[in-house]
Amino acid sequence: MAYTTINKSSDYFNTKLYTGNGGTQTISGIGHQPDLIWGKNRASNRHFLADSVRGKKTTGYYLLCTNNTEADTSNSASDGITSINSDGFVLGANASNTDGGWSYELNGNARNFVSWNWKANGQGSSNTDGSINTTYTSVNTTAGFSICKYTGTGSNATVGHGLGVAPKMIIVKQLNSTNYWTVYHKSLSANSWLYLDTTEAVASNTAMWNNTEPTSSVFSIGTYTNTNQSGSTYIAYCFAEKTGYSKFGSYAGNGSTDGTFVYTGFKPSFIMLKKYNAASYWSISDNKRVGYNGDTPILRPNTNEAEADIGDFDLLSNGFKIRANTGNVNGANNSYIYMAFAEAPLVGSNNVPCTAR
Repeated sequence: MAYTTINKSSDYFNTKLYTGNGGTQTISGIGHQPDLIWGKNRASNRHFLADSVRGKKTTGYYLLCTNNTEADTSNSASDGITSINSDGFVLGANASNTDGGWSYELNGNARNFVSWNWKANGQGSSNTDGSINTTYTSVNTTAGFSICKYTGTGSNATVGHGLGVAPKMIIVKQLNSTNYWTVYHKSLSANSWLYLDTTEAVASNTAMWNNTEPTSSVFSIGTYTNTNQSGSTYIAYCFAEKTGYSKFGSYAGNGSTDGTFVYTGFKPSFIMLKKYNAASYWSISDNKRVGYNGDTPILRPNTNEAEADIGDFDLLSNGFKIRANTGNVNGANNSYIYMAFAEAPLVGSNNVPCTAR
């Protein structure tokens, strides 16, 4: 039986849907201060990410986009996300903001948006556990999430993540230059990585993570420019596993519509997965967008495509069940990694079981 100290997952992660109004509006009801906001117009448009650590450029938060490699130093919508508060965020009159040559849409009139929101701890402070002192590390040890900003040295180094336990997944982006979004996952070796912004299969080289697994205090970086170019700045989103709240693992595809059941120990509210032994799209599903098991909408972090009602998997009270035989989620003899967050634990510390969908 899975128990957890987090009985209300929305205190730390929540998906929020909203409709743009082309003016200013406050998006509330998230249930916590969203220190990482990852959003998207559910039609064809770019993903956007803002966080408390990178903060603002003038009046708007710096933005990153998972479906390309652009830097964030020239990309902030001055009328995009203008404030982050204790229960959500404030949008300016942004319909299609172009800054630095790139276009973001965060609040187009009558447009439908989704945002995925994680709580850290505000901007945080410098962490000195690693050989590189971070500019800021914002940490939520209860939920196993931290945001780290650091400057690369070009030499093998370590960076303090502040979680107190080894992270299971790390997503790193170079901020002041165009470079790939680089992903470490516990199911891959410490000399392997995936790119969040491409369909590429897993790649291997000891120079990315210095062939060293993360520890309870630091993660390691080698000499690759993706994670450690001298003088370049980076943001790292670090995720540890918490029983009944988050899970990071892998599964094998079987090529059948009666696919693998993946046990998480909670009712999932968010799942992101990727085939790693061959080229494939990333896929994100959540429990808030229109659809139900058999018709679960998918968004792809590596493209600006509109959501598609594909029905790749069912969200259950204790995990998820693969229902498609497509190569993106369930190809025979293929291997997949995933990250998942809870809507509710299967059984909380209050001894109350959750119900099925």
